[in-house]
Amino acid sequence: MKRQSDHINDDLLVKYLLDIATPMEKAAVAEWLTEKEEHQRYFEHFRLIWTESKKLAAVSTVNENDAWSRFQQRVGTNENTARIVQLDTGINWKPLLRIAAVLIVLLGAAGFWYLSKTIGQPMIVSSGQQIKSETLPDGSQVTLNKQSTIEYAASFKKERSVKLEGEAFFNVAQDPGKPFILKVNDVTVRVLGTSFNVKSVNGKTEVIVETGAVEVSKNSNSVQLKQHEKAVVTSDQSAPSKQSNNDELYNYYRTQTFVCNNTPLWKLVEILNEAYGVNIVIADNNKRDLQINSTFTNSSLDSTLQVIGLTYEIEVEKKGSQIILK
Repeated sequence: MKRQSDHINDDLLVKYLLDIATPMEKAAVAEWLTEKEEHQRYFEHFRLIWTESKKLAAVSTVNENDAWSRFQQRVGTNENTARIVQLDTGINWKPLLRIAAVLIVLLGAAGFWYLSKTIGQPMIVSSGQQIKSETLPDGSQVTLNKQSTIEYAASFKKERSVKLEGEAFFNVAQDPGKPFILKVNDVTVRVLGTSFNVKSVNGKTEVIVETGAVEVSKNSNSVQLKQHEKAVVTSDQSAPSKQSNNDELYNYYRTQTFVCNNTPLWKLVEILNEAYGVNIVIADNNKRDLQINSTFTNSSLDSTLQVIGLTYEIEVEKKGSQIILK
């Protein structure tokens, strides 16, 4: 097991699990647990290893006295500590502390056992109803839109392989020796270090490059994309098509801002329906391709629709579960 920080290490977690940590140490561990989900996951893994270590301790041939001496040196515990704890609580903690010392020695073995059990098991992260951020083993940052899932290995070896369902923005850490390969449906996106957005819905996959360059392929057909370019491929197409892209609307779920640059009304409506979980329909087909040039920042749906209505002479009508633009 690894040292977590200058203050939160495995020895302190052992004391925390034994409930012999000082109030200050307990507060430090509690604060550490709330800082990151990674810390919570580590602690749960540590707790599992701790449980398994107890089983190993029962049959261990580790020299208890030697282990106890090493434990004393590591966490600043001594014979007087055990005596004080006994006086304060009426419980003789010394045998438990000695067991803890043996378990500390065995944690390495238990950790190896745990890793051997979990190796090859993919990490699966789903966003559910919330937009979620995740850091991959290589340091790459991923922002998942709602109802999206990524799957990846706990550690990357020869290549960095990720599977996606739904939509996500990737800011990929540079590592020329390990290509970053994203699989979504039957489409493959290959990069070395860049940022891009991928959206897959109803059999249609769209890849938009924000910085750097990517390769998008399906079957044996591929296209190279750079900044302000995108690739679109549907389930019935054998190859992705390359297009220019000046639209920043795709970023709405990361920035909480709807940026429209000559964006057709129908596309803005699609995004608003997705973002707010509503059913907006365009009743006047002549207005479907109306070009929208506005930025809506931290706006409510009502205020956004009001601006659209006043600016582009569109009537907004609410009828049952529908919002009708005409």
